[in-house]
Amino acid sequence: MRQDIVADMFCIIKNAENKGKSECITPASKLIKNVLQIMKKHGYIGDFEYIEDGRGGKFRVKLLKKINDANVIKPRFSVKKDEFIKFEKRYLPAVGIGLLIVSTSKGLMDQNQAKKEGIGGKLIGYVY
Repeated sequence: MRQDIVADMFCIIKNAENKGKSECITPASKLIKNVLQIMKKHGYIGDFEYIEDGRGGKFRVKLLKKINDANVIKPRFSVKKDEFIKFEKRYLPAVGIGLLIVSTSKGLMDQNQAKKEGIGGKLIGYVY
């Protein structure tokens, strides 16, 4: 029984990248789809496709071997629009490297887009 499918997704992708695989299969949900779209937009993964298996579905993700670390942030800290620097220093290796994935009232986005729009939210995870 899965407790946190977002954490499972990050773990599966990170382990497959470390083993040098070219693709992996992750569980599917709307949240995972949005996280994968953000990672694809920033060039961390290639294309992904939904596979219906009769039990909730799965995503097949093409890996580009560009991820050093990816993980979920627990507990999901609330972050205000001017507090992103504090969490970037905590979770990312350097300024301008990697991204924080944030759940906002306008949907899932990375920290740079949230700064531009001037909104805060809850931290979901990070990747670099």
